[in-house]
Amino acid sequence: MHEREREELVERLVQWGYLSKRDIIDAFKKVPRHEFIPENIRDYAYADQPLSIGHGQTISAPSMIAIMLESLDLKVGQKVLEVGTGSGYNAALIAEIVGQKGKVFSIERINELADFGRANLDRTGYGWVHVVVGDGTCGYEKEAPWNRILVTACTPKLPEPLLKQLKVKGKLGAPVGQHYMFQTWMVAEKRAKGELKIEERGGCSFVPLVGEYGWKAED
Repeated sequence: MHEREREELVERLVQWGYLSKRDIIDAFKKVPRHEFIPENIRDYAYADQPLSIGHGQTISAPSMIAIMLESLDLKVGQKVLEVGTGSGYNAALIAEIVGQKGKVFSIERINELADFGRANLDRTGYGWVHVVVGDGTCGYEKEAPWNRILVTACTPKLPEPLLKQLKVKGKLGAPVGQHYMFQTWMVAEKRAKGELKIEERGGCSFVPLVGEYGWKAED
């Protein structure tokens, strides 16, 4: 049942113009989204809507995830950092696209969600994705620099440590703006001498990115 629902979701996303790149379409077809969602709401796994995964966090709507991934121009063999593991679904899609010739690290500040995401990735065959507990706004210096960085929560501005850890010609995608409103999906490409080319890719709505270079927990 889930396989057919997944096929139908992909067909809709292609028809609506959210998906166009072959490798990303293939990843959406292969990664079982229902395996990354709490069991009590799995009936909604292939609806185009965000879903709660607990701890005040969500898994984004498939159409938004498609926008995020298509904007980053992911390629086989790249080294990618995801900020905000959540359920692990985005990390699985990224892993499917860059392949095991690449490296995927995902950093999550909430221990319980890191455990949830790691278990989901292990169970679905993506156990080679590295899930780290920590402040994602600080990036992950130990493994830098990165070809791509994906931020899955809203930041008031692009975190400086993430920009510093980005390779030249690397890209960072993040929602930038205020809590749940007036947010814009932005893609920053690092040029020579650290210059940035920033593109705005439309409105969006994400939970706040909490950390030293994001929102404070009490904000």
